[in-house]
Amino acid sequence: MADSSQWWRSAAIYQIYIRSLADGDGDGVGDLAGIRSRLPYLERLGVDALWITPWYPSPMADGGYDVADYRDIDPLFGTLREAEALISEAHGRGLRVLIDLVPNHTSDRHRWFQAALAAGPGSPERDRYIFRDGDEPPNDWRSVFGGPAWTQVGDGQWYLHLFDPTQPDLNWAHPEVVAEFEDILRFWLDRGVDGFRIDVAHGLAKQKGLPALGVSELVLPTDRLDHPHWDREEVHEIYRSWRRISEAYGPDRIFVAEAWVATPERLARYVRPDELHTAFNFDFLRCAWDAASLREVIDTSLAAMSSVGAPATWVLSNHDVIRHVTRYGGGDLGLRRARAALLLMDALPGSVYHYQGEELGLEEVEDLPEEVLQDPKWERSGHQNRGRDGCRVPLPWNGKRPPFGFSTGTPWLPQPAHWSTLTAEAQDADENSMLSLYREALHQRRQIGTGELSWVDSPDGVLSFRRGEGFLCVANLSPVPYPLPEHERVLLASTPLDNGKLPTDTTVWLAT
Repeated sequence: MADSSQWWRSAAIYQIYIRSLADGDGDGVGDLAGIRSRLPYLERLGVDALWITPWYPSPMADGGYDVADYRDIDPLFGTLREAEALISEAHGRGLRVLIDLVPNHTSDRHRWFQAALAAGPGSPERDRYIFRDGDEPPNDWRSVFGGPAWTQVGDGQWYLHLFDPTQPDLNWAHPEVVAEFEDILRFWLDRGVDGFRIDVAHGLAKQKGLPALGVSELVLPTDRLDHPHWDREEVHEIYRSWRRISEAYGPDRIFVAEAWVATPERLARYVRPDELHTAFNFDFLRCAWDAASLREVIDTSLAAMSSVGAPATWVLSNHDVIRHVTRYGGGDLGLRRARAALLLMDALPGSVYHYQGEELGLEEVEDLPEEVLQDPKWERSGHQNRGRDGCRVPLPWNGKRPPFGFSTGTPWLPQPAHWSTLTAEAQDADENSMLSLYREALHQRRQIGTGELSWVDSPDGVLSFRRGEGFLCVANLSPVPYPLPEHERVLLASTPLDNGKLPTDTTVWLAT
């Protein structure tokens, strides 16, 4: 493995939703053995690191984001020894490993919460969570998954859960909570992990007194600087202490924040030099397929991150959002735009995250039968919100029919039969496939260098920028073909060029 302490500034990271990458034991659920079997594929793909979603013991009420024990592996996925072997084998292939940390809440099966229920009101055990008295819910806060954010227990007290009732929020004003997570960090750093993705990084601190919101729903990014439970000032001291811990293991151990905040400037506060290293750029993910909007997001993101000396991150899909092939229009149009978006994103300065299956061109599975839906959003919304299962369907690896080499058993979510043309095997030898484009883009991306972005004048609907000397990226989002500027040669194009012109919804990399 290259010994670069700054690897994270320009890395390509592959997100593994562990339940759906590959199943090694035939029970229909992805696991550590499955990941280990696909390391050669991931190495060949050309990524630098893997981010693995929670692998801890969990009742799986929210796909593992309800953690019962932060220092072990759920038997569904394997053993702690297998996790250590996976880390070692990944390192042997030049792949670093980031794991998911879930510090805002635990599972209601966690030993701390079970002790809190047993100990009763006023006990030290309850102080680790947020319990309150009252005949009614303590305030008007809402759960992200729908409904109130408070649940009453048998003795009359209420506990806070900004997500599912099985995910009680921790009290981060309690020194035992602070000390516990510092020890958890050391536990995994001692086992060789290269860093952590921090779930709900903007949500740990709650305002004293738990004041009412005063509105019926205020869940994701808010312009309120005094929001009682999102993006509060107190979270930053937590991350300063974590940074001191990671630095003790070396400058190459890193954090990436999932922080849904109002502006790039607010996000930049999480990645100041003594806090976290990087943070997901959700403005780019949520941006429409529109040249002016994308340019504005790119500019504001780069400016905000540069102001604190941090790199930008770029991401198109993850396990919580509709896959971007579908968001960009679906079908052939969505695929064409997804190919163009790949080259646009991978040419930007900073790090990039790729969600498993996007390299195969997978779309959102929008017709899953209701009886197989497992996301808690489905039940919490009264069957109004189908949730996120459509982007979590297991990957197709080979063969002509489900389960497409994912498992020898029945996958935990059914795969569409038409994915037979999208398997990794079917795309492997096709130089025009999405998989081939990803491989080539990721390998060529390493040659772009670290040059800053400078825009080149271009018509409306066209994005054109340089990265240092000799590299030009041009993306045509306009409705008409665009004549290529002067260049020495074409390095890579998302779709075939048309007699020296760049077709609509196409991106090209040029050597100049």
